[in-house]
Amino acid sequence: MKFTIFFSVAGMLVSLAASQPHGPHHHHVKRQAQRKVVVQTTTAVATVDAPQVVIYVDSQGKPVSTTTRNGQPPSTPAPLPNPAPVPAPAPAPAPAPASPVNQQDGSPQGSAPPTQQNNPPAAEGSVSTGPGFKSGVSYSPYNGDNSCKSAEQVAKDFTKISGYQVIRLYGTDCNQVANVLAATEGSNMKLFLGIFNIAEVQKEAEIISSAVRGDWSRVNAISVGNELVNQGTNPGTVIGAIGQARGALQGSGYSGPVVTVDTMVAMVDHPELCTASDFCAVNCHAFFDGKVTADKSGDFVKGWVDKISEATGKTVVITETGWPSQGDTNDIAVPSLENHKAAISSIEGALPTNVIYFSAYNDMWKTNRPGTFNAEQFWGIMGDAPSA
Repeated sequence: MKFTIFFSVAGMLVSLAASQPHGPHHHHVKRQAQRKVVVQTTTAVATVDAPQVVIYVDSQGKPVSTTTRNGQPPSTPAPLPNPAPVPAPAPAPAPAPASPVNQQDGSPQGSAPPTQQNNPPAAEGSVSTGPGFKSGVSYSPYNGDNSCKSAEQVAKDFTKISGYQVIRLYGTDCNQVANVLAATEGSNMKLFLGIFNIAEVQKEAEIISSAVRGDWSRVNAISVGNELVNQGTNPGTVIGAIGQARGALQGSGYSGPVVTVDTMVAMVDHPELCTASDFCAVNCHAFFDGKVTADKSGDFVKGWVDKISEATGKTVVITETGWPSQGDTNDIAVPSLENHKAAISSIEGALPTNVIYFSAYNDMWKTNRPGTFNAEQFWGIMGDAPSA
């Protein structure tokens, strides 16, 4: 009987995973801060290699969240091996701007928000490296069909991004480092770059080095991996990748901070991640807790910042935080445009520095799933991207 039940659940996971397309980088994994033990001790992880999708299930086999692994979005037009990575595809130009599959009128489906959902902070002077900036925002260079945005599309997107001191990128595919450097030329913005695939540290470090062309002054920090320990990677493996990346980057003339990014729960459970990093880089979303309303997001995030700082003795930079404007309710956490604005305002009030908001625009290349409350696409600070 036990064998039969296991085979049935496994079959269901293969079927679910096979139905999913190859996904790019970063998808959220459901994180319940107040239910940390449940997530870590009762959740079973099933990894299906064919479509490269990881499905997190509970003890009854019910999916609670999903993430893609070992894949990045292909460059256009030729599909290349593609949240965990594989070797970054060689940069290639994308076709003329393509509208996301789900785009209708330039606004998130089911609502008609203004072009800019929240006013970005007033422009500030440039910072050097690492902590000390006022605010930043993350950016992903993908069209709704998962193809790479062209340099022209990236430049168009950045015509609407202003007032932030730091732009966070997750990887090196789609020629994104060079394209975003070009799009932000002449501004005070610095880049928080990312080596996404820790199996390809040397290769991604070389891509970054080639893109910056010796001018490291425009780089705020470089991350190695995103939420890997939260997704089940051994902390020692991540720490080893940090050291490898630091050596490779220093060999190219970079002397700034190198960190790994993980969730607040992972950082508290594994403070060695902070110890190995030049500062603590933490993704923290009140929405996934389910016990926090949007207007209390600032208190929630600051509470975790204080807890991690006290536990590690290091400065904490929030590398992701925000609130979805659409999706399914997570207990008392309700996605809506009004709550999206309330959450951002609350976080700005509680943490006036060292915060990177997630994300600049809605990510229509992602797939909404019940495990993350069908909200994956709708975290954009400024609604849909101009290039969509």
